[in-house]
Amino acid sequence: MRVNPTVRDATEGDLPAVLEIYNEVIATSTAVYSLEPSTLEERRSWFRSRCSSGFPVVVAVDQGGDAMGFASFGEWRGTWPGYRYTVEHTVHVRHDVRGLGVGRALVEDLFPRALALRKHVMVGGIDAANEASIRFHERLGFERVARFREVGHKFDRWLDLIFVQRFIDAPGASRSET
Repeated sequence: MRVNPTVRDATEGDLPAVLEIYNEVIATSTAVYSLEPSTLEERRSWFRSRCSSGFPVVVAVDQGGDAMGFASFGEWRGTWPGYRYTVEHTVHVRHDVRGLGVGRALVEDLFPRALALRKHVMVGGIDAANEASIRFHERLGFERVARFREVGHKFDRWLDLIFVQRFIDAPGASRSET
């Protein structure tokens, strides 16, 4: 069964639901290498930072308006201006609707937003054991480009990190240095 979420810009009012989704991911998986639950103030700071930088934060909601997932992207290696055309995305879906099209709707919503900001490449980091997320990203046109061995540690084990990337515009598209 697929769901048909509405994807819209997130508001601060969505942050309690975003926090609940994010903390469930932290507590039950290696999708996020954080060890402690986040706080509402941390999520608020993250949200405000993304928005003030001109980056999107989107939520997928059901017909009743309940958040089923969220996604965003931001700078990748932001202190280095040569990377200004590359963004790193994040997407998290509520546990009871994973695999039903929510993540796809969220990430597909990010592509035109990245293109409008003149981004060239979108990257993502995925725990190497998370085959479902790797397959999900490959179906969306991402390709595996790197594997970092034992760079994370959670749940008393070392974790490998896979990096994936997808072109937002055509490979080799020209950009001005200004």
